This record gives sequence, C-alpha cells and structure tokens, in this order.
Amino acid sequence: MGTELRVLGQVELRVDGRLVEVGHARQRCVLAVLLMEANRVVTMEQLLDRVWADRLPYKARQVASNYVSRLRQVLAGDVAIARRGGGYALEVDPEAVDLHRFHRLVQQARGQEDAQALALLEEAAGLWRGEPFAGLDSPWLAAVRTGLERERVAARLDRVDVALRCGRHTEVLPELSALADQDALDERVAAQFMLALHRAGRTADALAHYRHLHTRLIDQLGTEPGTALQDLHQRILDTDPALTPASAAITRGTAARADQPVPRQLPAPPRCFTGRGTELARLSKALTTEPEQNPPPSGTGSATRAAAAVVISAIGGAGGIGKTWLALAWAHQHAERFPDGQLFVDLHGFSSTQEPMATEVAVRGFLDALGVDPGSIPTDLDAQAALYRSLVADRRMLIVLDNAATADQVVPLLPGSATCAVLVTGRTRLASLIDRHGARHLQLDVLSRQEAHALLSARLGVGRVAAEPGAIDELVELCGGHPLALSITARNAATRPGLPLAEIAAELRELGLEMLDHDTDPAASLPAVLSWSLHWLTDQQRTVFGLLGIAPGPDTTLPAVAALTDLPPAGARKALSALEEASLLERRPGGRYTMHDLVRAYATTTAHDLPDDVRERALVRVMDFHLHTAFAADRLLDPHRELLQPDPPTPGVHPHPLPDITAALAWLQAEHATLLATQHAAVALGRHHVAWHLAWVLGSFHHRRGHLRDKLATWRAALDAAEHLPNPATRSRTHRHLGNAYSRLGQHEEATRHLTQALDVAVRHRDPTEQAHTHQQLAITWARRKDDRRALDHARRALDLYRTLDRPAREADALNQVGWYAACLGDFSMAREHCHEALTLCRHRQDSEGEAGALDSLGFIAHRAGEHRQAADHYHQALTLFRTLGHTYLVATTLDNLGHPHAALGQHDQARAVWQEALELYREQGRDEDAVRIQQQLADLAVLVDRRF
Repeated sequence: MGTELRVLGQVELRVDGRLVEVGHARQRCVLAVLLMEANRVVTMEQLLDRVWADRLPYKARQVASNYVSRLRQVLAGDVAIARRGGGYALEVDPEAVDLHRFHRLVQQARGQEDAQALALLEEAAGLWRGEPFAGLDSPWLAAVRTGLERERVAARLDRVDVALRCGRHTEVLPELSALADQDALDERVAAQFMLALHRAGRTADALAHYRHLHTRLIDQLGTEPGTALQDLHQRILDTDPALTPASAAITRGTAARADQPVPRQLPAPPRCFTGRGTELARLSKALTTEPEQNPPPSGTGSATRAAAAVVISAIGGAGGIGKTWLALAWAHQHAERFPDGQLFVDLHGFSSTQEPMATEVAVRGFLDALGVDPGSIPTDLDAQAALYRSLVADRRMLIVLDNAATADQVVPLLPGSATCAVLVTGRTRLASLIDRHGARHLQLDVLSRQEAHALLSARLGVGRVAAEPGAIDELVELCGGHPLALSITARNAATRPGLPLAEIAAELRELGLEMLDHDTDPAASLPAVLSWSLHWLTDQQRTVFGLLGIAPGPDTTLPAVAALTDLPPAGARKALSALEEASLLERRPGGRYTMHDLVRAYATTTAHDLPDDVRERALVRVMDFHLHTAFAADRLLDPHRELLQPDPPTPGVHPHPLPDITAALAWLQAEHATLLATQHAAVALGRHHVAWHLAWVLGSFHHRRGHLRDKLATWRAALDAAEHLPNPATRSRTHRHLGNAYSRLGQHEEATRHLTQALDVAVRHRDPTEQAHTHQQLAITWARRKDDRRALDHARRALDLYRTLDRPAREADALNQVGWYAACLGDFSMAREHCHEALTLCRHRQDSEGEAGALDSLGFIAHRAGEHRQAADHYHQALTLFRTLGHTYLVATTLDNLGHPHAALGQHDQARAVWQEALELYREQGRDEDAVRIQQQLADLAVLVDRRF
C-alpha cells in the first residue's frame, strides 16, 4: 500500500494501511496547507496566514517551525518536508495524496470513452470520505473547503452524465432523487433526474418533477427554466426515441424478471456508523476490479470455475470488531448497484445460543426468498445449490453471508454468475475461499483515535463530548479503539446522563472487563462475545491463549512462546497460527505477535482457570528465556565488562542465538519493552536475582541508546531486589548504578547520596574493585556539578586502584578520564599524555568504545588549546566509531562537541548541521538540559551569521 496522505475527510497519514498519529488539530492544519501545495514552496508568511490568519501564537515562526519538525518525524520515508526559498515544500508523489489523485482522475476522465471515463470518475468519487479537512478550522481552509466541495459536486454530476450515456439510469436514480431533494433549483440535476426517470419507464414522474421545478423557479426567482431544460421537457412529451439508449442490451438481464420477486433482506443499516473509510473503499475497489483471469485449479468442478469470477470480500476480525456493521454499511451505501435485490443470512458461526447454521437451512432460506414453490425444492443439497445458482444467474444481486464459521458453510451459497457480489464475514480467514474462489480478504483492525472520538460523539452527542474532552480521551484510550467496547461504554454513559463522563472513565479504569460485561445479554458483553471464538480451539490452544495473556511485554515472538508454553517450536507455531486464524492474535512484521489490550485482558481471565503451578512454571520459563538472551546480548555489546553470570535457566529453556553485535542490538531494541515488563513480573513473583540481573544486563544497552529514565527505573527495582540477595557487592553495585542514572538525569544530590552509600559499602567490605568503579563515577558526577578539581581527584584515585588490580580495560578508561579533567583545568600537557596512553591501550586491546572515548577527549583537548582542525578530525574519528557501535547517547554528545571547532573555524553550515542532529537525539533521549543548551548554541550561531551578512 505504501504511504497515503488524505485531506478529503479528516487529515490523515496512513502507512501500509495503518493510521499514523499526526498530532493535534493545529499541526494537522500545517500538514493540510503543505498537502494542498504538494511539491510547491509554501513561504513562512503563507503558512502563518493560512493556519492562524490574524490570531498568531506567541513566537509564531518558531511554533510553525516546531510543527514542521514534528511532522518530519512522523512522515514516512518516501515523503519529506524540504526547506526551500524561505519556506517549506512537501515532497511527495501526487498519487499518494487523495486530493491530487482526485484531480488527476477527473482530468483523465475527460479524454476517455464513456466506459473508461465512468470507471475513473467512480474511483475519484470513492476518494471522498466526508468534508475536506474535517474538524480543522481557519479562514483559508474554509475557503478552500468550499471550492473543493464545488469540485466534488461538479465531478459527481459529470459521473452521472456518463452513467446515463452508458444506460445505467436505474443505478443512478436513488442518487439523483437525493440530489434533487438537496437542491431543488439546480437545473442540471433536474435534467439528469428527469432523463433517468423517463428511461426507467417513469415518464409521468419525470414530467411531474418538471412542473414542480417550474413552479418553484417562478415563485422563488421569478424566472422560467432554462432553454436546455425546456427542450428536454418537450422531447419527453414527444417521446423522442433519441432519449432512449440505442443498445438496450446494456441493461438486459439486470432488472428483475416479472415472475421473480426482488428480495430486500438486508437488516437496517447500523446507526452511528463512523469511520472505516479505508475499508469501505477497499470493498468498493473489490467490487469494481475485474475478476482474476487465472484458470481454476485442475480437478475442480464447473461450480468452482463459475464462482471464481464472483467478487467475494471476506471480512475477518475478532469478536465485536465491527465486521457486520461494516458489511451492512457498505451494502446499504451501494444497494442501488444491485437492482435485482439483496440476500442476507446470519450463519451463526460464533454464537452462545445457537450452533452454526446448516448449509441446507441457509440455501432453503434463499430459495424461499427467491419465490420458489416449497414443493418444488429438491431434497439434495447439491441440487438445491444448483437451483439457487440458476435463479440468480445474470441477475445483479448482493449476497451477504454474515458470521460464517467455515468455508464449507459458504461455498454452496456462492452464485455462479459474475454479475453478483458476495460479502462474507467471519472470525477466521476462510482460507479455501481465498485459495479456490479468489476471495479478497479484509482484516479489520480497531478504530483509529479520531474514528473512536467520532463514534462516541455520535452516540453521546457533541455537547456532552465537548464538555469533557479529557474524559473522552481516556475512554478512547481504555477501550483501545475496540468498536464493541466503545459501544458498551457509550451505552453505559447514555443510560446515565447525569453521571459525569470522568466517573465512567474512572469505573472503566478500575474495573476493566467487568464494566464491559453483561449478565443477561451475551451479545452486549465483550467477554462473552470473545469467548465464542474459543469454542473452535483445542484445549492446548486455549492454554496457549491464556498463557499469552499473562506473559510479560506488549507483544511476543515464536521463541519466547516456545519457552512460555514448553512446546517445541513447531507446536508453538501451530498454536499461534490457530489463534491468528481465530482473530485472537495478530502477527506483525518481524515475526512479532500481539493482542489487542482487551483481548489480552480476557485471555488473562482464562489463565486464572489454569492450575497455579502451570502459570508459575510458564512465567519462570519465559523470564529465564529473556534474561539469558539479554545476558548473551550484553556480552556482545561489552565483552570487556565484568562478568556477572545469572543463575542457570530452567531445564529446557534455551536463549535465542545472537551471532554478532548487530543482532544483539536489534534483539534488545525489539524486546526492550518486554524486558522491562519481565523485570516487573520477576519482582511480583519474588524472583529477585532475575530482577537484579535484568537491570545489570540492560545497562550497556540503556547507556548506548540514551534510555536514561528506563535505566533509573530498572535500577530502582534492582535496589529492592538487592536487599534479598546475600552478596554485599550487589548492594554496592546497585547504589553505584543508581547514582550514575540520577547523575545523567541531572539529579546530582540523589546521585551523590547513592554513590557515597556505594563507596561506604565497598570500603566496609574491603572491595577495591567496587571502590575504583565508584570513584570513577563520583568523578563524573562532580564534573557535572562543575567541580573539575574534585572530579580529577576521584579520577586519579580510580586510576591508582585499577593499576593495582591489573584491569587494563578499566585502566584505559580511567586514563582517559584523568586526561579529560586535566584539560578542563587547563593542564593540556598532562591531558594529552593520559589520553594518548588510553588510546594506545584501547587500540592494543581492540576496544572500539574505549578508543572512541579517547579520541573524543583528544578532540576536546585540541579545541581547548585552539587547535580546531585537529579537534574536528579527532571528533569525526570518534563519531564514526560511536555510530558503528550504535552508541547513540555518545553520538549525541560528540556531535555537540564537534560543532564548536566547526564554529570556531567559521564553518557555520557544518556547525548548524551537527548541532541540529544532536538536538534531535537529545530530545529523543530525554536530555532536556542538553537540549536547552544546544538550542541556545544554535540561536547564538544564527545571530553570529546574521551579523556577518
């Protein structure tokens, strides 16, 4: 699918069909302006005027620039916002923007034959999902919106003209009737409506419409109808044969035969249906796309060959996700395309009260609806299906098969004619429909945040929603966009109009699934609806489902599930596939499996039906899997680090193999949230050594990626765990790492307190190694407190201890540290001596991270000594190594340092570029003080450049 940008409705960005959050309304306004002028420059003045007009915010240019920066972060790789000529240009393929695609399709239709032109105009009409820029407001957008609506109406009427020329008057009659009611004085609409009525054999109605219009024009405008409309009226009176299409064969076979009833079995359209624009468009595309021309598989019968031409859209998704609503909404929107009727049956594939409907019963119901004499219906299912196919042959009908359990239920109900369309809904993929009958599968996801807001607004009223926007946001978040959960929540709120929405949100937050349950009406209970999906699972698959509910982390992988369930990989894969097939689980790129939060909450309730020891053993296995894989990853990231081996894993648990540092970083990045959740689960289960070792093995990764707050959180959890562990060095290490985390976050008093405790424990237990480590960290902390002399003193004490301990890696690190603080105090000779010695030692030991640190220090020394070119060279070498190591924390710091020699050399563009990159990294890493400082550096640089010119 790629990237789609939309303005014909709500302003949206979709990547591979998934909605990407763009931001708040004003930020979407900025995106709308850039999209309207795609690939053209929008000056800053134009941007400010079009978004804010005369209500500019404080520091408007900076605000606009910030909005553009945030948009850059969310836009996909094939869309960019470039700075050009004092403004911005959104660089994008016009085909990726619905508005520009609409313009292209309308323009292209003007030079085509009628059939092709109609297809193009219908495709253009399908791009509209409502009012342009829905929910956004500015004078410029309002003016543009009005213009676009005029374009939409013009294209719509062009399409009707072409459809009438193609003899499709029956199809457009309902649409023209609605248009004529909306604008009773529009003579073009009136002419189209009269012509369609006349061709449909309703000449009297056509003449009556002319009389009503004539009267309105006289009464309201004091004028007669125009010449063109008067001429059409006269030609209808004269029964001009030229008004009837020359080829009646165009519509032959599409109208119901006189001896056959026209069934209208669709249930009422869903009230308050919102969103689903993408899914509705995909259904429309499936209807209008030519059938596959591939021959059917060998050995299939004639019924299969015929059915392969039928357009089948199999809509799948979890219980309560809105499959039936979507099917009915689409069916009612397009009912005019099926003048020979619509058939509907609920196959009860997933129900608490009924078994799945037998296919014979469904076929018999369709034959009854088609007017077949009960006495002439054959008893054999195959014969019944053949009769059904004969009756719908060459008729334009829609067949909706709702809530199917299996493909066997569906296949006999497929018509044999390509003039029919079929919608099938079910919780499973119905694989053989896709494989053997060319069904187009559509997997439903939850509603987007905007769609969920719209649903609650429709159910509760705009006023009540607007009165408590914060509560509405929380309800949307707690329901996770799940349509049934939102509907139940809306019902709870609507039936208690005096209760503030904030109280309903608090109830839902506290009670969770219990608030979405219903004792007497299973169809109104989310747990009950979800439970129906379990009926088709084996006992083992239900166990896997329950264990996935209690597994730590937002998602999982096959190796982790194998550990969790104690199944071989093949067995775990089969169970996951079954859950995915049942729409209880979703597989995402990278081999990751995830559940919707509410489905997971239900899975957790089923896990409580399992024996306690089954649950605990499963958690122990998956914790050990994650801990020992993280341990292996940490050894690859920092092989010189002190080796602290965790307890052996549970028998049968094997860490995921990681061949190199690249694989280690990728695994840690992918599993980061799960590893944090695993530590929480270990604390809850009293597995203190697991909780502590997870903090330890995540240390290098957190440092490299700049996850400072996560580092602090893991070590705070480790401090509680350390109280239950016997080794005093564990407590010293924990206080030291906590001090490091607090120091990096700028909380220096807390940092010093924990480091002092770490040193006290190390001295009390005569642990020189921990003393050296802690002195080194105290040096860093005192330097951050602007006391370089005390920092140098601690660094020297650490160096002396490391030399006595014969720890060359740590010695190199301490040498570098002494050199740095010496440079800070102006002793460049001592600084160079120590840093060069550190560099030599690191290169000898092939310690790339230590080498990069020494080069960074030498760059700092050269810059302080006024040797700016040498400084830039050292920094560039360090930067290359840090990037290779994936050490984004120190990449940011070195970029920051590098900007200074560039600025000193008058290389302002280079300085601006590296500082801008550093600023983005600082923001990502939560280094707020550094971000503020570098923003000031960029501002000072801009002033300097302005003064020069």
